[in-house]
Amino acid sequence: MFCSFLVLVLRKELDRRLVEAGRHFEWADIKQDLKAAQELAIEDNRKSLALGTECLGTYGKVFKAVGVALPPTIRALYTMSKSER
Repeated sequence: MFCSFLVLVLRKELDRRLVEAGRHFEWADIKQDLKAAQELAIEDNRKSLALGTECLGTYGKVFKAVGVALPPTIRALYTMSKSER
């Protein structure tokens, strides 16, 4: 029950921030665009990188409207030392 209430509170706050930013998106479009976001991990030469998908559709606009930084497209996960190889 608490989780359902929390989801409703968060959804209402998201809607409020989108209205303040002058944005109106269908909830189904927001969910679809967030679901489409993917990340791929690549390991090469003792380094591991995460590659994220481009921010298409409402994805980037929603993040910007609520003041949340978008995740970087490429980010380092870790670098293995020679002993870990």
